[in-house]
Amino acid sequence: MVVTPNAAAARVDHTYLKRGVYYFNRRVPLDVSRHYKARRINFSLRTKSVRAALQSVTAITAQLEGYWQHLRLRDAPVPGAHLLYAANEEPADDGTLRFSEATGLYLRLKGQGKAETFHRAATRACRYLTEVAGDKPLSRYVRADAAKLRDRLVENGLAGSSVARLFTTVKSIFSFTCMETGLDIKNPFAGLYLDREQGVSVRKPIPVLVIKRVQAECVRSDDPLRWAGALLSDTGMRLAEVMGLAISDIHLDCVTPFIDLTPHPWRRLKTESSIRKVPLAGAALWAAKRICDSATSDYAFPSYIRDGTCQSNSASGALNKWLRKYVPPGCTVHSFRHSMRDRLRAVECPKDIVDQIGGWASVSVGETYGDGYPLKVLSKWIKAACDCGQTGCDT
Repeated sequence: MVVTPNAAAARVDHTYLKRGVYYFNRRVPLDVSRHYKARRINFSLRTKSVRAALQSVTAITAQLEGYWQHLRLRDAPVPGAHLLYAANEEPADDGTLRFSEATGLYLRLKGQGKAETFHRAATRACRYLTEVAGDKPLSRYVRADAAKLRDRLVENGLAGSSVARLFTTVKSIFSFTCMETGLDIKNPFAGLYLDREQGVSVRKPIPVLVIKRVQAECVRSDDPLRWAGALLSDTGMRLAEVMGLAISDIHLDCVTPFIDLTPHPWRRLKTESSIRKVPLAGAALWAAKRICDSATSDYAFPSYIRDGTCQSNSASGALNKWLRKYVPPGCTVHSFRHSMRDRLRAVECPKDIVDQIGGWASVSVGETYGDGYPLKVLSKWIKAACDCGQTGCDT
């Protein structure tokens, strides 16, 4: 049987022949017609072959049917749309604590007997996170929230060490609350990359000859702020440790004068190893005598104890402003502490004695056994460090 061209076209749906060439021709369904400019889709298939035309039409039809179905689904209401959150609507609370509530729990259980700095650090961490990512239930925080917090802190100019400290607090609050409430979720703030060196300025020690010049100025000025500077210069104590001293902490009527450094309600100590006896020698001994001779209060520096709290930050600002005239750029009042460690090294003081004098935590378990070195031994090394530089010690 011979098939005529018109008969061949009839066998291929949605086509017609024009000069022997097949054309595709199909009406646009009414339910999707609003997406089209014309009522029909009409174009050349560029073939005279029945087989080729049939293959093309099959492929085109499948493509069109799929696209039209896509348009129908796009225009149709989404099943369960009434259950979706609105763009500005928070997910429903799943019963886990929000971060602000977790912070409250953390402070209530772990903050007992802790220094005010502990409470401030937790409150500050909570404020930063909730400002950046919102105060959400713990289960709603994701890795992107942690990255967003890190980036915001860096943008705000916080040094890498400060960012790391804040993240340590956030992680601690999160993990502690999960353990307390039995919430089994991964901490999204753990393991995030933090550049701890970003924007960190290294504190420089003050050269020995400069320390001697500063001490001479302290004696010349002879006032409470300079007494504090002299104490710092020859003990290596922290500024808050000095400014929070009580008169009863200073022991002068003994063979080895010393400061009994203990916590007070108005001033906590940074670590357990900070509780120590610090021998007095050099400028520090002079300052301790001046403090006791001029005492009008139970506090060594009463003008820096206000509302039951040691205001060491105020003293820091005043001392640093004064010191700036005498010390090299980059040196601050805390540099005395760095210098003392170097001065003790210069006289070959054993490391465990250096740690005990400065209240630095020891890394060896064996070093924590016993009561430590007697005051007489500590005093010998402090005096050696104080004399170093006056007697030609090469530092």
